Amino acid sequence: MQQDQLLPHLFRSEYQKIIAVLCRYFGFEYIEAAEDIASDTFLTAAETWGIKGLPDNPKAWLYTVARNKATDYVRRGSRFKQKIAEGIVAEDNYEAEIDLSNQNISDSQLQMMFAICHPVLPAEAQIGLALRILCGFGIDEIAEAFLSNKETINKRLFRAKEKLREQKVKIVFPERADIVNRLGIVLKTLYLLFNEGYYSSCQSTTLRKDLCLEAMRLNYLLIENKQTNLPEVNALLSLMCFHASRFDARVDENGEMIRYDDQDRMLWNDDLIVKGRYYLNLASKKGNDAGKYHIEAAIAYWHTVKTDTPEKWENILMLYNRLLIAAYSPAAALNRAYALAKVKGKEKAIIEAEKLKVDTNHLYHVLLGYLYTGVDGEKAVSHLQTALKLAKTAADKSRIMKDLKALL
Repeated sequence: MQQDQLLPHLFRSEYQKIIAVLCRYFGFEYIEAAEDIASDTFLTAAETWGIKGLPDNPKAWLYTVARNKATDYVRRGSRFKQKIAEGIVAEDNYEAEIDLSNQNISDSQLQMMFAICHPVLPAEAQIGLALRILCGFGIDEIAEAFLSNKETINKRLFRAKEKLREQKVKIVFPERADIVNRLGIVLKTLYLLFNEGYYSSCQSTTLRKDLCLEAMRLNYLLIENKQTNLPEVNALLSLMCFHASRFDARVDENGEMIRYDDQDRMLWNDDLIVKGRYYLNLASKKGNDAGKYHIEAAIAYWHTVKTDTPEKWENILMLYNRLLIAAYSPAAALNRAYALAKVKGKEKAIIEAEKLKVDTNHLYHVLLGYLYTGVDGEKAVSHLQTALKLAKTAADKSRIMKDLKALL
C-alpha cells in the first residue's frame, strides 16, 4: 500500500480502536479528550511520516504515540489529576494503565458498543454516536446516512454525549438481560455501516470495501464472545459474507457499478460464499425464528447461485414476500418488483412497482426504466431521465446515462 493510502486506511481501522480504549480508561466524562488524543496521534503521524518516511511498523507506532500522548495528558492535566487520576493510577504507573494490547482493544470496543447503545438514548442518537465513535464515520457521512445535515447531527451527538455523562453510564459489559435489549441497535449500526460501504453515498466512490470490512470485523467481535454469539449476529455476518463475495464483480475498471445481470460470475469469491453458508447454518441451528437478517441472508445466498433458474428467482421472490411482512422497507419492495419480473414477467412487475410511488427515489425510476425497456420505450426513457435528475452521485449518473444511450 502506498504511503498516501496507508494513513487514511489506518485512520479508518485504528482511530476508533484508540478512542474505545481511552474512553474505557477515562470514562465518558472525558470523551472529547479521548477523541482529541486520537486525532492528534494521526496528525503527528502525517507530519512525521511525511518528513522521515514510514516507520517499520506503522500500526505499532500509532499505538505507542497514542499511549504517550494519553500519559502526557494525565500528567499535565491538573483538573484530571484532581478528579480522576488519584483514584485510578499511581503517580509513576501511567503507561501500565493504558493498555493497547489486542485483547484490551477488542474488549474495549465490545463494551463500547453496548455502552453507546444504552436505553437512556433514543435510537437515532445511539446509531449516530456509534457510527462516530466506534466506526470512525465523519459528520458528513452520518448526515448522509440519516438524510440530515451537519448541524443537526452535531447537535444530536453533543446531546447524546451529555446524556451519557449525566447518567454516568459506565463502559462495561452489560448483564445478559441487557445484552438482548441493546443488541438490536448494535446490529443495526453495523448493518448501516456495511450498507454505506456496499452502496456508498460518496460522490466519487461506488464501493467502499474498507467500511464493509470494518462492519464485518466488528460483527465478528460479537461472534467471538459467548454471550453475544446469537442467531441474529451469525445471520448478519452471513449476509455480509454473501454480499462481500461479489465485490470484485460489482464495479468495472473505472469504478462504475456493474448491475447484477451483467456481473462476471467467475469473479465471485467462493471462499466468502462458503463462509456465508456456514454462518447462515449456524444462525438457523441456534434459533427457530427467522428475523430480518436471516431472511436477507437467505436472499443474498440465492444471489450467489451462479446459474439463473426458475427455482432461484422463485425462492428470491418468496423470501422478499416474507421480508416485507417481517420488516417492510421501500428498498425491499423495489427489489421484490425486480424478482417478480424474473418470475412472472415485466408487465406484472410494472403494475406492482407503480403502486409503490416512491417518486423521489432515483432507484425507483431506474427500476421502472428497466421494466419498461422492451415494453414501452418512451416510458423507459422518461423514467431514466427522471432518475438522472434525482441521482446524487457521479457513479449513479454515469450508469443511468449509459442506459439512456442504449435506448436512444
